[in-house]
Amino acid sequence: MRRHRNVKIVATLGPASSSYDVIRTLHEAGADVFRLNMSHGEHADIAERHKHIRQVEKDLNSPIGILADLQGPKLRVGAFENGPQQLIDDGSFRLDLNDKPGNSERVQLPHPEIFVALSPGAHLLVDDGKIRLRVESCGDDFAQCHVVAGGVISDRKGVNVPDVVLPLAALSDKDRTDLEFVCDLGVDWLALSFVQRPQDLLEARELAAGRAALLSKIEKPSAVEQFDEILNVSDGIMVARGDLGVELPVQNVPPIQKRLVRKCRSAAKPVIVATQMLESMIESPMPTRAEVSDVATAIYEGADAIMLSAESAAGNFPVEAVTTMDNVAIEVENDPNYTEIIEASRSAKRTSVAEGIVAAAREIAETTEIKAICCYTQSGTTALLTARERPRVPIIAMTSLMGTARRLALSWGTNCVMSGPKKRFKEAVVSAVRATLSEGYAAADDQVVITAGVPFNIPGTTNILRVAPCDERMIYSTDPE
Repeated sequence: MRRHRNVKIVATLGPASSSYDVIRTLHEAGADVFRLNMSHGEHADIAERHKHIRQVEKDLNSPIGILADLQGPKLRVGAFENGPQQLIDDGSFRLDLNDKPGNSERVQLPHPEIFVALSPGAHLLVDDGKIRLRVESCGDDFAQCHVVAGGVISDRKGVNVPDVVLPLAALSDKDRTDLEFVCDLGVDWLALSFVQRPQDLLEARELAAGRAALLSKIEKPSAVEQFDEILNVSDGIMVARGDLGVELPVQNVPPIQKRLVRKCRSAAKPVIVATQMLESMIESPMPTRAEVSDVATAIYEGADAIMLSAESAAGNFPVEAVTTMDNVAIEVENDPNYTEIIEASRSAKRTSVAEGIVAAAREIAETTEIKAICCYTQSGTTALLTARERPRVPIIAMTSLMGTARRLALSWGTNCVMSGPKKRFKEAVVSAVRATLSEGYAAADDQVVITAGVPFNIPGTTNILRVAPCDERMIYSTDPE
């Protein structure tokens, strides 16, 4: 399904968007990738949504990416004996391992690993930062805290620890079970929560065993500090601004977002900007002007994808939210300033033949009347390198692997066309021209750039470029595909 924009849209599925009809409508409205949030829903619900996505994909002959978002460790306080309690500014409050119900002076924090990592002066944030505590003294089983910002605390509220790297694995027991389940289903991307350091991806990489690409969610200060190392071992990145805004001063988040997006682009790895993008559309058919500007900013920065969470999963207007994102993206990308900004931020270092080939393809397309760049790709790497160039013409990724096409649904400007394995370059040219003509990317007598690797069907061998005329006779050619 051809899009008239380059940035991709990720839509989270949930109670408001779990049927075949709604999922199909969301895809037709602009959703390129569907997110399955493993924090909500039973495995039976997830399997049903996965089945509907694949049926839509088959019915519309349009590769769709599926992203399974693992919950990660959840740090929460225990229960209170007499219901919610009021913590007063400048008061004292104790967190400990005692499982006795809490009161206005203390509550259980059933995570001994937190106490081991704490030191005086560290901060604890409760209920998304609504309550802020500073550690005054601590031991292996307690933390005596000063209440910096009070409020009402109640059962099972979440706790963030922004100042320290916690000795916690990024995968909980639930995550390991969920990972195996969704990989068996056949998802394309796994999003890892609670990533603090590059080592956090090792276990997930081993368990996934190549069945899904790994996407690191950047939601902790320690992940920002070690971002280059995390990016190096990740297949993609999600800038999860909600948790970042809790653990860091909110004014720090926009420059961090911009910096991370640029680094991902330079590394030719997809990056999603997520959280609260059109949150008012959970209850309203129209977004706020500030939300529209926020979405536009992510697009101007060159993000590969922008994401809807509760707006499409549980909101009253899921289709309208996707349509709004689609409309904003089209408008922004038609702005001449957008092209100037994107091209001015092109800073990739090219050190391989493949990188030189795709850079040449983009330069040829910009200086002549080329209508599209067709790149043959097995692993998806050539398409990602082409997307990094942010060419002004459509990118058509030709692949014989459905898994590659689905993963590339997250990559900027990439339109995937299934094409059988090739043995000769002439076959590749014929197939590419057929695709550009039949999909409406070019007309008769137009020209396209074709990149490929010879010998064929071997990942990482891109070494040839050709400018080919779009001869209508090729559609009826008897050359084998």
